[in-house]
Amino acid sequence: MYRICKAFTIETGHMLSKHPERCKYPHGHTRRVELVISAPSLDENDMVCDFKWIKLAMAEYLDQFDHALCVNAEDPILEQLGSAGERVIVFDEGDPTTELMAKRIHDHLNAHIRAGRSFTAKSGVTYTIKPHVRVERVRVGETPTSWAEYGES
Repeated sequence: MYRICKAFTIETGHMLSKHPERCKYPHGHTRRVELVISAPSLDENDMVCDFKWIKLAMAEYLDQFDHALCVNAEDPILEQLGSAGERVIVFDEGDPTTELMAKRIHDHLNAHIRAGRSFTAKSGVTYTIKPHVRVERVRVGETPTSWAEYGES
C-alpha cells in the first residue's frame, strides 16, 4: 500500500461544555491537520494522487475553522454567539472535541474521493482522483504533544 500525507495548519477555538474544568471556557489551539491517503497502486503519474488535488479539495473547507469558535449545538451560550456568524461552527454531534473535528474533516475528504471530484487550479490545470484511493486517516493536533485521529477500519 502506498501512502501520502498532506498537512495544514489552522488556528481554531472551541469550548467543551461537558468538560469539568477549564476546557469548558473558550480557548484556542494551533492545530496541525494531517490527511493520510493511500492506494494499492500508483496513477499514470506514479503518484497516489497529486498533492495539489488534496489542497484544492480541502483548503477552503479547512479555512472555515481558521479563527473560528467551535461550539456544541446544546451549549447554552450558542444563542449569544449568533452575532459572530460564520466564525461560529456548530457541532450537532456533541462537544467539538479534537476527535469529532478529525471525523468531520475525514468525512468531508472521503466524500470528495467517493464522488470522484475534480478540481481546477487557477492555472487552468484540472486535478482528478482515482476511485481506488482511500482516506486512511485524519490526524488533528491539539497541542504539540496531543492529537486525535479518525480513520475507518
